[in-house]
Amino acid sequence: MTTSNERVRVLIADSDHMGSQLMASALSRCRNDFEVVGIASSPQEAVRKVEVTKPHIAVLSTGLRDGELTGLSVLEKLRDYRARTTPIVLLQSSDRDTVVEAFCGGARGILSRADSFQSLAKCIRCVHNGQIWANNAQLEFLLEALPQFRPRLTRAKGLAMLTAREQEVAWLVAEGMKNREIAEHLHVTEHTVSNYLYRIFEKLGVSSRVQLILHTLSRESRPERTRVA
Repeated sequence: MTTSNERVRVLIADSDHMGSQLMASALSRCRNDFEVVGIASSPQEAVRKVEVTKPHIAVLSTGLRDGELTGLSVLEKLRDYRARTTPIVLLQSSDRDTVVEAFCGGARGILSRADSFQSLAKCIRCVHNGQIWANNAQLEFLLEALPQFRPRLTRAKGLAMLTAREQEVAWLVAEGMKNREIAEHLHVTEHTVSNYLYRIFEKLGVSSRVQLILHTLSRESRPERTRVA
């Protein structure tokens, strides 16, 4: 996270070079908040420029020069290189499979090409501040997909840091339970559940239920692209 006086360094990766230039120009006019440090059009170029320019945020189109969904491969590369760059994925269309795959690949923001430049700026700032940017429908896709990822959640390395009871609470959160429901299920008070969640968030470095789910999902290998029922 930068200080209030420091500009957010952004890399833009899109097969449409003119579109990238337009995004860069729009961001440069946002009260000096952003510095576009690079533009890329292929996955290889995007990864190389991330390594060289070390941006805070990478805005990655799903469609790069090498194919329709090649932008998602950059997410995996960024994770493998342990780059300190937070990805935002720019979608051609918000279909369920692509949204889930982007989140599981490590994206912390999801935008549609139909969104405004103002939304792009807000998304970058929000994600840079450690929050998740997605609309309700996109988050619903993720929550609906959770049952198919249960084996991956079991293997998630981050959960090994938690006690057995904390892992159980994390599971119940991932299943969509509210604090009151978790308390009833575990026969404890809501205050006790809140204490568990505080410790879980502290250990994993997250600040919300959605971030907890994304933290565990994105720590494993990218799933096969299958239709979510």
